[in-house]
Amino acid sequence: MAESAEKGERIAKLLARAGLCSRRDAERWIAEGRVSVDGKVLTSPALALTGVHDIRVDGKPIPEVEPARLWRYHKPAGLVTTHRDERGRPTVFEKLPAELPRLISVGRLDLNSEGLLLLTNDGALARELELPARGWLRRYRVRVHGAVDPARLKALEEGVTIDRIAYGPIRAALDREQGSNAWLTVSLREGKNREIRRVMEHLGLGVTRLIRIAYGPFQLGDLPRGALEEVPRRVLREQLGQSAPATAKAKRHADHRR
Repeated sequence: MAESAEKGERIAKLLARAGLCSRRDAERWIAEGRVSVDGKVLTSPALALTGVHDIRVDGKPIPEVEPARLWRYHKPAGLVTTHRDERGRPTVFEKLPAELPRLISVGRLDLNSEGLLLLTNDGALARELELPARGWLRRYRVRVHGAVDPARLKALEEGVTIDRIAYGPIRAALDREQGSNAWLTVSLREGKNREIRRVMEHLGLGVTRLIRIAYGPFQLGDLPRGALEEVPRRVLREQLGQSAPATAKAKRHADHRR
């Protein structure tokens, strides 16, 4: 069996999509000699597979790969968007129901941000939804402290460079003011790390609350805080358009292995 990645699906990706681990963990398992294919213990994660194979971890067959699925999650503030936190802070994934498959996030929300977080069991789907080329708008409700200058908000539509980091066009609308606080609706397409907080700080405004209300066509709506709701596959197909067949790829693979 030639260990070639010229075609087929890499073994580490397949293990991750089976819900066993992350790709990085899969590569570590392979290095530790825990993974075999058709009775042969692997020594390299470069193997790519097509067709049906007997894949085992620690001598046990791996579960069938599920079809790609997507969930909307209302992330509360105070959770980090990671599976493990070296500082011991509570994570999004610790709060999810135990019966769910292993999920990964589509993008992130930082510790103090809240609102819509998309979760999926499929890494390929996550990357597809994060692609800049898709051009999906991300909308936020943002509470700021300080004096809001509408002209400076308007100027953000031309983009802004802060500490040599260029941020793309941002649309920020003043919704209402309450004393020294104000609520804004902020829309952007890039979503760099802590982008809204850094841009608002550049304008002399402190962000005291940040809630994502939409990621492309997917809305937070009235989903309760901490609640999780699966996106119907019909809706997923409608929104992905020509990319929709990729979400069925995992199911075809699973059916082929039966």
